[in-house]
Amino acid sequence: MHQPSIHAAGQPLATATRALILLHGRGGSAADILSLANQLHVADFALLAPQAPQNSWYPNSFLAPPVQNEPWLSVALATVFDLVGSLEKQGIPKENLYFLGFSQGACLTLEFVARNAARYGGVVAFTGGLIGDRLYPENYAGAFAGTPVFIGTGDPDFHVPVERVRASTVLLTSMGARVTEKVYPNMGHTISQDEIRLANALVFPAR
Repeated sequence: MHQPSIHAAGQPLATATRALILLHGRGGSAADILSLANQLHVADFALLAPQAPQNSWYPNSFLAPPVQNEPWLSVALATVFDLVGSLEKQGIPKENLYFLGFSQGACLTLEFVARNAARYGGVVAFTGGLIGDRLYPENYAGAFAGTPVFIGTGDPDFHVPVERVRASTVLLTSMGARVTEKVYPNMGHTISQDEIRLANALVFPAR
């Protein structure tokens, strides 16, 4: 199984003080999700987007029993874990690390931060929830210590039931995250301008 390549944009890591890890959705690409940064208040960030093999982080629905998405899910989580470790070694502490994902990438984003909770800079999940046929609290560890998290989703959404989004919000909140959840009626499986606005206001406020 090939390790995902990492695409970089934004500020050079040598001089950046903050970094944003972006995770694309199924069928998307690192280039797609990096282009979203043009609409975010991240001009002074290093931007890093792993590219999933065959444009998918794992083969089945995020609501499948986790074993059905192995070994791909573990590889995807390890990719993010290793990237975080690399950024820390280059002098960017967790409180200056940010995460953003869309759809499958949003699910992976939330799953990663819940398994590795810390005081991060912030987390944005555009249409996603924690991974599994049910929630597995025993997999989650650490404390968010007030990390701002924005989760936006449509209702109904063909891929992501709003019930899972709400259950994810409850779990992340219980771990100390400051979660803002917004459900948009009949939004479709996309990212809305209002979600961009809220992500900027809550997670990427201009300094």
